[in-house]
Amino acid sequence: MLMMKVAIASTALSLCAFSAGAATVSPADAMGQVGHTAKVCGVVASANYAGDSRAHPTFLTLVNPAQPDATGAFTAVIYGTDRPKFGDPELTLPGQRLCVTGFVSYFRQRAEMILSDPSQLSYYPPPSIAELQ
Repeated sequence: MLMMKVAIASTALSLCAFSAGAATVSPADAMGQVGHTAKVCGVVASANYAGDSRAHPTFLTLVNPAQPDATGAFTAVIYGTDRPKFGDPELTLPGQRLCVTGFVSYFRQRAEMILSDPSQLSYYPPPSIAELQ
């Protein structure tokens, strides 16, 4: 029951994500945005669907493309109830350069965001040809 309340509250707060005042930060800097709406941009290092888990979440781990280490990782979560809107994110999103927009919360010593609508995702190109290599 508590998990459902948290999910509902996070979803409601993430709908505020589309406000013009959202800061754009890297995954490593997302911790400074806990409690606020932000746009977090990075590369999807991993995408895991926990189908056997109670809420059937999909976890997207975003890292800074310049420093792809786990210490600066950010987690975006798609719960099973919203998963059909996103297709198969664990298959289509790894390696993609994404920005996720929403309310940043704190869970298990890491900043995270609940994604409930595909409009919270946007793709961004690398800033230079050099990053494509």
